[in-house]
Amino acid sequence: MPRAAVNAKPPEPQDGSPAGPAELIAAYHAHLASSGRGSPAYTYWARTFLRRWPDPRDFEREPLAVQLDVSRTSAPFITFLLVTGILHPGWEYLVHRKFSSIWRDVPGTVIGEDLDAFITAARGCGYSQRVASAMASQVIARVLFATGKRLTDLGHDDFDALAVAGLARQAATGRTWKHYRATATGAKTVLYHLGVLPALPEPFEQRWPFARRLAHVPEPMHTILVRYLQHKTVTCRPATVSSLATRLASFGAYLAGTDPDATPATLDRCAHIEPWMASLTTAANTKSGGVLSVPEQARRILAVANFLTEITEWDWPEAPTRRLMFPSDNPRLPQPLPRFLPPDADRHLTEALEASPHRLAADALLLQRACGLRIGELLDLELDAVIDLPGSGSWLKVPLGKLDTERMVPIDAQILALIDRITTHRSPGRTIPHPRTGRPADFLFTAHGHRIGQNRLRKELDRAAKSAGIGHVTPHQLRHTYATALVNAGVSLQALMAILGHVSAEMSLRYGHLFDTTVRAEYERALELAKQTIGALPNPSEATSSAGDDWRTTATVKTALAGGYCLRAPAQGPCSYANICEHCPSFHTTAAYIPVLTAQRDDAAALVQDATTRGWDAETERHLRLINRLTTLIDEAATRPTAM
Repeated sequence: MPRAAVNAKPPEPQDGSPAGPAELIAAYHAHLASSGRGSPAYTYWARTFLRRWPDPRDFEREPLAVQLDVSRTSAPFITFLLVTGILHPGWEYLVHRKFSSIWRDVPGTVIGEDLDAFITAARGCGYSQRVASAMASQVIARVLFATGKRLTDLGHDDFDALAVAGLARQAATGRTWKHYRATATGAKTVLYHLGVLPALPEPFEQRWPFARRLAHVPEPMHTILVRYLQHKTVTCRPATVSSLATRLASFGAYLAGTDPDATPATLDRCAHIEPWMASLTTAANTKSGGVLSVPEQARRILAVANFLTEITEWDWPEAPTRRLMFPSDNPRLPQPLPRFLPPDADRHLTEALEASPHRLAADALLLQRACGLRIGELLDLELDAVIDLPGSGSWLKVPLGKLDTERMVPIDAQILALIDRITTHRSPGRTIPHPRTGRPADFLFTAHGHRIGQNRLRKELDRAAKSAGIGHVTPHQLRHTYATALVNAGVSLQALMAILGHVSAEMSLRYGHLFDTTVRAEYERALELAKQTIGALPNPSEATSSAGDDWRTTATVKTALAGGYCLRAPAQGPCSYANICEHCPSFHTTAAYIPVLTAQRDDAAALVQDATTRGWDAETERHLRLINRLTTLIDEAATRPTAM
């Protein structure tokens, strides 16, 4: 099928035959003049090209070596022939040729209009001007040059041909095609949201097939493991099977080094299973550089045990003849409490996220903290997730997640405002297929035409945590922090289960153990008994003026308060609620309270000197933080205009 010209009508003589060298030279001069270029050298190399190929289309049939050799001297003229639709060389030439000056050659042409339309659409999907221009010049221009089509006529087959040519160039020259492959995926995504392509492209980075991931496992165990994993894809999610493949691959690697000919039927507990389990205690963790954690050891043991048990139940001919692994083989797992963020760390992290320049990712993390969502549930939220019920307020519909359950989470006006802000930063476009169900979904968190991924949120959380000075934080800690705040507020176990989406009370009780009221009551009772041994706390009289009776010099843990002071025995330690109001972001003051705050700051300064003398470094730092905070409050109150 003849190609359509990508530019307005190329120069042709009146009789309808192809334009001759003279007409092409004249058109080339006009083209150069439009961009302020032109010199005898340009004309010389253009005439040299036309002397060899009076009909430029003969150039398309030359060997690649000839084409590339000519392009070094006649590149501007060949680019002119490309943008005017006169020349359509093959893919092989186009993937080897660079087009560094293309943006000077496309203005005023139809291909220039198509590239501008593409860049506008890419900017609408959230790409920067630089990335959008790169996709246009590196991918879209090449496809238009090769096919002679308009932008709206392109199809997936055109990009497939570009990929084939790029991989062939990589095999021939060793120059990677990875960058162009990623750029082509982004270009196809833009064309999908522009309505040109019927479906989103597959991610350019795909999981390796099982056969490749287990390539180091010798036969016949290799075929058995690959067959098992393929069967598990029927009943398990892709991520689950991928994790299973990683753990079985490590088992296969162990067997490859000890008994390459082993199969499940020939495995022996003493010769194979027990030495392998013992090796896990010293196996290296490839990510952290340390040894495998006890939970990871347990997961690997469970993966192999399930593999052997299931192929036996399925009556595979390769199944073991007797049971090889038992429940007692699983190591005892630690039972840590949920890792929530302390109030100060939580506040600092929130401030860092609010100040982040990466608004979409930062707001996603703020929403996760505000609603206690799992990261998968967060990213699966859709635009219609907010539901308003008359008399019952607003609710967030949390989609199916880790436990395949939906739930409703109550939200307030502040969270509604956060969601409204998110909708202004997400990239609009057509619905995209849900990664699990394939149904069209209008996700809340979209960027560059795709639903954003977990890695983007983790990177933003790492950046914000570093900015806040609180060390490494995981997204799930935001959920733990939310649940801990509910427990501290006295929420019931039933409500906690409903809000967090737990299917068993045991899961929610982990948070209940954090601040058990019975434990607290017993602690208070024991403390009162301890006080009787310690002795009564000093209670100096305000009328006493001697330094020895001054409360600021007593051998106690002291705190200056706006309306008094607090004295605690050293065995009790500082109160966790000391000066909590002064540090709260909701605390406000006026110029009328400056004398009170100044007196409190003076007392705190005396307490710094007392704590330093006693060697109480933590107390010294605590009082210094209060002094800094009071100074800020006093300065703000002094500069705030007085209401008339």
